[in-house]
Amino acid sequence: MNLAFCLFNYFPFGGLERNFMAISQECSRRGHTIDVYTIHWEGEAPQEQNINIVSVRGFSNHSKAASFSKYLHNNLDRSRYDLVLGFNKIPGIDLYYTADVCYSARIDKQRNFLSKLTPRYRVFSELEHSIFATSSPTHIIYLSEQEKKIYQDIYGTQEKRFHYAPPGIDKNKIRSCVTEQNRKEIRNFLKIREKDNFLLMIGSNFQTKGVDRSIKALASLSPTLLKSTYLFIIGKGKEKKYTKLAISQGIGGNVHFLGGRDDVPLFLAGADFLLQPSLNENTGNAIIEALVAGVPVLATENCGYSNHIALAKAGKIIPSFPFTQEKMNTLLLEMIESFDRELWKKNALTYTDKTDLYSRHTMIADLIETLGSAKK
Repeated sequence: MNLAFCLFNYFPFGGLERNFMAISQECSRRGHTIDVYTIHWEGEAPQEQNINIVSVRGFSNHSKAASFSKYLHNNLDRSRYDLVLGFNKIPGIDLYYTADVCYSARIDKQRNFLSKLTPRYRVFSELEHSIFATSSPTHIIYLSEQEKKIYQDIYGTQEKRFHYAPPGIDKNKIRSCVTEQNRKEIRNFLKIREKDNFLLMIGSNFQTKGVDRSIKALASLSPTLLKSTYLFIIGKGKEKKYTKLAISQGIGGNVHFLGGRDDVPLFLAGADFLLQPSLNENTGNAIIEALVAGVPVLATENCGYSNHIALAKAGKIIPSFPFTQEKMNTLLLEMIESFDRELWKKNALTYTDKTDLYSRHTMIADLIETLGSAKK
């Protein structure tokens, strides 16, 4: 098959981008031809794919998104392709991979009505409507029941257009890294002792991931615990604001940014807890990665994958409606002082051994072939 994959931007360390790469590589492995259309590509490009960089107008994200969508509408020869797959909300695509939360619902919850008068809102709400409206023929890959329900409540999207995809974690890669030797080496690398508490965050959008919430929760610990508790953040983002926050909270030496990395499983091997107090989160792959590694998780309930923490009995969930910093502070302290660490680890490993958290990319490739054949 000839396939077109469309996304606004590609860089190696984002969750959406990692899934794009895994899905495209699975399709390439099956012998399909893939043309990629994007505004910006960062990192090495796979030889088996044709990367098309689209020149767009505008300086803001919404103006670039509108320009990119207009370019595809005017220039993408859809007759060349058996299927067009979008990883962002782009009008006219055959299949949409729902990595993002519902934009309209997020604005309703987090912003005032004036936000709806802005060009940004107009562009992104129109792009979203083009995918989820009942008049749209686009099929939708959804990753969490929670987010699917939100979209259906707002747009009335037909059930038959939704296709569920489970997580797509590389279990072998994670488990092969989670060894006692790697735990010792990574903690030595970070200059922390075995008895210290190693808190880990993974994600490149620091504001959405709730890095400020984690810093404030860490700062709420007693001086005694702060002598042995450290927060490390893996991801690409604007660190300066959060470094200043940590310093203002008196814990500048307890918070460290490690940048984007491709060896995350090694840090999971050394971590004691994963924190994911996201403001909004469609899924939260880091939650599943941590559970596969046997690392207990503290996450907000609005993360699409927070239900796996409860099912695995391997951590705690922070209420999101509403979220309070005080509650997160309390739960973090309870986890650090709990005697259940080993039980949570055992529960996480048992749960992830018996649950399908791994087949996303093959299932989506199957769906692409099915829908592509039906389209022809």
